[in-house]
Amino acid sequence: MSRTEPAALVVLVSGSGTNLQALLDACTDPAYGAQVVAVGADRDGVEGLARAERAGLPTFVVRVKDYETREEWDAALAGAVAAYDPDIIVSAGFMKLFGSTFLALYGGKVVNTHPALSPSFPGMTGPADALAYGVKVTGATLFVVDPGVDTGPIIDQRAVGVLDGDTVETLHERIKGAERGMLVEAVGRMAREGFVVEGRRVRFGKLVD
Repeated sequence: MSRTEPAALVVLVSGSGTNLQALLDACTDPAYGAQVVAVGADRDGVEGLARAERAGLPTFVVRVKDYETREEWDAALAGAVAAYDPDIIVSAGFMKLFGSTFLALYGGKVVNTHPALSPSFPGMTGPADALAYGVKVTGATLFVVDPGVDTGPIIDQRAVGVLDGDTVETLHERIKGAERGMLVEAVGRMAREGFVVEGRRVRFGKLVD
C-alpha cells in the first residue's frame, strides 16, 4: 500500500495501551503520515480503551466469551474492524491469535510486536526464555502477522543487551522501551512510503509492476 493521505490505523489492545499511546502521540504530527481511526479490545474496562476515549476515538469490544466458537469470534472481530476500513491494523498488546477469517480479509496488513529477536523464543514468555537460555543479546521484533505464533515476515528488529543482574521484569521493561520506538518508527514509514510483503521479506516502498 502507498497513499498520499494519512493511513488509517486500527489499533487492537488487551491491556494498558502503552504502545497505543506512543502511536497516538506520533500521530499528532501531520508529517507522521498516519492517523488512528479506532481502537478495539477483547475485554471491557482496560486502560487502552480509556486512552482512546480520552483522545476522542471510537472504540469497540469483541469478547471471546460472547461467541460459541473462536471462529465466530474471529469473524465478529473482522466485521468490527471492517467498519473503519483500515490501511494497517496494529496488534498492540492484543493477547489473542487471529483466525482464518480475519487473516483472509486483512492478511499482509496486520502487524504485531514480539519481545524477542525472532525466530528465537516465540510465544508468551520471550524475555524469560531468553534469560533462562543465557543469551547476551535479545530484543524486540515487529512482524506481519501470519497464521503461526510470532512467525510472520519481519519488518524490523531492535537489539537489547542482557545485563548480568537482569530479572525477567527489568529485561522486559528495556525490551518494551525498544519495542515502542521501533513500532512508531516502522508504522510511520509503512504509512508514508507504503510496504510490500514478498515471501518472508518486507520492504518499504510502492509495489512496482
